[in-house]
Amino acid sequence: MSRIEKRRSIPIFILISIAVVCIAPFMGRSWIPFESITDPEAVPDFTIFWSLRVVRVLIAFIAGASLAVCGMTFQAMFRNPLATPFTLGVSSGGSFGAALCMSLGLGFSIAGVHAISMFAFAGAFCAIMIVYMLSRLKRQFSAMTLLLAGVAVNFFFSSAVLFIQYFSGFVDSHIIIIWLMGGLSIIGIGPVLDTLPFFLTGTCIILYLGSELNLLYVGEETAVSRGVESDRVKKVLFFTTSLTVGGVVAVTGPIGFVGMMVPHMARRIVGANHRVLGPACVLMGGSFLVACDTLARIAVRGIEIPVGVVTALLGGPFFLWLLLTRDF
Repeated sequence: MSRIEKRRSIPIFILISIAVVCIAPFMGRSWIPFESITDPEAVPDFTIFWSLRVVRVLIAFIAGASLAVCGMTFQAMFRNPLATPFTLGVSSGGSFGAALCMSLGLGFSIAGVHAISMFAFAGAFCAIMIVYMLSRLKRQFSAMTLLLAGVAVNFFFSSAVLFIQYFSGFVDSHIIIIWLMGGLSIIGIGPVLDTLPFFLTGTCIILYLGSELNLLYVGEETAVSRGVESDRVKKVLFFTTSLTVGGVVAVTGPIGFVGMMVPHMARRIVGANHRVLGPACVLMGGSFLVACDTLARIAVRGIEIPVGVVTALLGGPFFLWLLLTRDF
C-alpha cells in the first residue's frame, strides 16, 4: 500500500467509527423501538437508551481511543512492541487507590465525582511521580531506566492491592475484584465529562508530537541529530500519556491489552508514520473497545461480562502471536 493510499484509509476509519458508535447503543438483550428514544414518556426505554447505552458507548470510545494512542506512544518511546499504557505502573497505582477507597468504605462524591474515581486518579498520579523520581536518580532520562522503574512500581502497587484484599471483608473483596476486571457500567454523562479533558488534551499533545515520535522510534541518536530535544520530549510524553491513562483508569478500572493490540493492527494498515498512525489508533481503539463492550453485553444471556475480561481473552492469543512472529 502506497503512502497516499495509507493516508486515504483515515476517512474509512472515520466512517467505520461512526457506524460502530451509532449501531452499538441499539445492540442488546431487548430491542428498543426507535420512536421511544425521542419520547421522554417512553420510560424505561428512553432512560435505558440515553442514560445507559449511549453514555456507555461514549465512555468506551474515549477509553479505547486513549489507551490505543498512549500504547502507540509507549511503543515508540521504548522502541518495544510489547509496551503498553500500564508499563509505568499507572494502572496498578490507580487500582491501589480504588482498592483503598473500597476497603475504607468511602462513598462520598464531590462535584459529581465519586470517591473511588478520585482515589484511583490519586493513586495513578502517585505512581507517575514515584516512577519519575526513580528515573531521575540517574543523570540521563533514559527510556530503559523509566521502563525498569515502572515495572518495579507496578509490582509494588499490585502487591499492595493483594494486601488490601486479604484483610478486606468478603463484600469489599468481591467489589475490588470486579473493579479490577475493568468495566464500563456507568450511569449518566458525568463520567464521560470527567474523562473527556484527559482524552482531548493527551491526544492533541501526542498527535502534535507525531514527527518527534517518528524520530524516537528510529532511535534516540537519530532524534538528537535531527534537532529533537530528546529528554524534554520524553518528559512531555511521559506525563501526558500517564495522566491520560490515569484519567481513564479512574473511571473504567484497568482495561488491558487495548494499548498493545490496536497500535499493531493500525500499523499494519497505515504504516509506521506516527502522523498518520496516531489518528488511526484513536479511531480504531475507540471502535475496538466499543465492539468489545457490545460483545460483553450480548454474549451471554442474562450476564454482563466485564469488558476487561473480553480484551484479556483477545489479548492473550495476540501476545503469543507477537512472540512467535517477531524477533525481539
